[in-house]
Amino acid sequence: MIAIPKQATVKAKAATVKAEVVEADAPKERVAKRDAQGRAYATGRRKDAVARVWIKPGKGTITVNSREFKKYFGRIAFQLVINQPFAATNTERQFDVVATVVGGGLSGQAGAIRHGISRALDNYDPTHHTILRQGGYLTRDSRVVERKKYGRKKARRRFQFSKR
Repeated sequence: MIAIPKQATVKAKAATVKAEVVEADAPKERVAKRDAQGRAYATGRRKDAVARVWIKPGKGTITVNSREFKKYFGRIAFQLVINQPFAATNTERQFDVVATVVGGGLSGQAGAIRHGISRALDNYDPTHHTILRQGGYLTRDSRVVERKKYGRKKARRRFQFSKR
């Protein structure tokens, strides 16, 4: 019978544990998520606005709340914001977008639709993930309006001071 030093068995166990950890840390391969009609769905949020977005291959029409997005968003700045994910991934005029958006104002709604389109593109084709992540399109902008506090005129503004 051969006596094995206790330290050798501990090192061997540590090596097997490290090998298991390395295998577990390997990044999971992203898989496309599409429904039976070939659409990808995602939810986008910005300020108080929430947008539900579906994309499918098409001619590039964008519909927001059953209206053409150029009529819904009159300002060109909002139209450019919505098209940013397509420009970043070189997929302009390749997808039809149907979005329903509620809450907030036009700026928040445009940001919510942009976030939703980005996430839907990522679900449709996971190869776009790194481009969208680097551009900051997949990150939800968490800035929201601060609530009004009692004893204040607004969230931080105090009432006007009167000496007498």
